[in-house]
Amino acid sequence: MKLVTTGICLFLLSFVLPSFAAGKPVIRFGVIPRYNPLVMYKRYQPIMDYLTDETPYRFELKISKDYPEAVRFLEQGVTQVSSLGDVTFAEASTKYAAVPILKPRNKDGIPFYRSAIIVRSDSPLKNIKELRGKTMAFGSPHSTSGNLIPRYLLWDNGVGLRDLKSYANLQHHDAVAKAVLKGQFDAGAVKDVVAEKYKSHGLRILAWSAPIPAVPLVVRKDAPPDVVRSLTAALLKLDRTNPAHQKMMQTWDDEFRNGFAPAAKDDYQGIFRMIRDIPHGCGAGCHK
Repeated sequence: MKLVTTGICLFLLSFVLPSFAAGKPVIRFGVIPRYNPLVMYKRYQPIMDYLTDETPYRFELKISKDYPEAVRFLEQGVTQVSSLGDVTFAEASTKYAAVPILKPRNKDGIPFYRSAIIVRSDSPLKNIKELRGKTMAFGSPHSTSGNLIPRYLLWDNGVGLRDLKSYANLQHHDAVAKAVLKGQFDAGAVKDVVAEKYKSHGLRILAWSAPIPAVPLVVRKDAPPDVVRSLTAALLKLDRTNPAHQKMMQTWDDEFRNGFAPAAKDDYQGIFRMIRDIPHGCGAGCHK
């Protein structure tokens, strides 16, 4: 038994020791739970590997169990940088002056994305106004494209939450898409990359939102300048038109595979306004 235990320890150390031997300080990179944990690691670990290779730091992925935990991790210093949603960034900014540094570009090379209202391909629904009396799935209450924006989109079209037969908040965008596919809800709200992904599986886009500032990479206001400079330089030099970069980024999360642009707090003033505009926004008190 002792020999077996020793063998296991040596096997594990063969993976652990090289990371420590490099002597790089560890930077923990937080991510809100956009998908289930296995999918998250598959899509974000290659980004950590790239940053570790390109900077003087070793980046480790830290996935939170929910959106508020991602904010707490950054506030408490458990993570030093985090990929937050627009709403969670607004919360982090309000609570402790977190700072946005970068935002991802979309497939057209611009740093915006959209929210989509989705239905099954065989749904009789033709426009958003027909959602009166129907059931709808939203994302997390702290999600921008899965909750805040689609509720504004409904309101702009004269459909309040009270006009729906029922609604629910699910944890992930993928969960919303799958629930609509299964017929558990008449419609759902997801971000554009998820809507596009599930079109071939039997979903149809009922309505699009206006463009939304891309989800920011955020640091604490007291983040070490060298860390911010290294991280920013490594990500800004990515060029989606460069074949080598394009090939590498194909393994990354859909939102991150087109490169990055600088971000500033002013980019998100519209989100701050919508959060303050309760109850017409995401629901009374949900972000207080």
